[in-house]
Amino acid sequence: MDEKELARAAVRDFLSTRRDRVSPADVGLPTTGTRRRVKGLRREEVALLAGVSPEYYIRLERGQATGPSAGIVESIATVLRLDDDERAHLDRLLAALTPEARKRRKAAVKETVSPGIRVLLDSMEHLPAVVFNGRLDILAVNDLGRALYAPMFAFESAVNSPRFLFLEEHAARQLFPEWEHIADDAVSILRSEAGRRPDDPVLVALIGQLSTRSQEFRTRWAAHNVRAHRSGSKVFRHPLIGEVSLPFENLTVDAAEDQVLTVYTPQPGSPEHDAIRLLASWNATTPQTS
Repeated sequence: MDEKELARAAVRDFLSTRRDRVSPADVGLPTTGTRRRVKGLRREEVALLAGVSPEYYIRLERGQATGPSAGIVESIATVLRLDDDERAHLDRLLAALTPEARKRRKAAVKETVSPGIRVLLDSMEHLPAVVFNGRLDILAVNDLGRALYAPMFAFESAVNSPRFLFLEEHAARQLFPEWEHIADDAVSILRSEAGRRPDDPVLVALIGQLSTRSQEFRTRWAAHNVRAHRSGSKVFRHPLIGEVSLPFENLTVDAAEDQVLTVYTPQPGSPEHDAIRLLASWNATTPQTS
């Protein structure tokens, strides 16, 4: 496929998977008396509910209607029950259909962190911290972050989180008891990044490798779910401190829009905080490797 066809396919696949998950009953349409060939809404039903002609919606879903008004996109997003991440993703996919967008290339993903971020990382002696880019490559990590992710860094694939999750699945499931949830999020973040940078050759190669070697990845990629980096909590099963659920904050690095600083932030006095203190104590007495 050429670039234009890839952009159209991205719109088609995303909108069709969003239609599939909305049932007629969800939007007040009758579900009896008709034979349905799709599990979700028909294209004509989306058009009816969004207030556009069926012909126009079909062209839009096929990526053949460029420049739809904000009102039309908002109506379709409402019918399909898109969340904020999905709406932003749809806007990017539709924008990519324009000739101007195809001429414009996103800046290359930065592969290193700035000296200031490196100083910030090293100053956080009591909190694990990691810097990721949009492909979920680990660009930098402080000593305590490396100790927390030590089982992961035993593998060469650790430089990229999705590679570790899907190509070293047994080890990943040992480190992350909630592997299914983490794997879902990782693929959804990659899908969002693909909407931002469809021409990133490293990202294309990563998706190809994971699709070829992991059924778990292929299934998730085909779902077209999207998600931004967001704060939350992650459960680790660590060989030194046992199973611990750690809250984290994701901070966008202003100097590099594709980089996110993830800092694990257990509350002082909590068992999780004590576990990290134990890990820090062990780390302080263990020789570090580069």
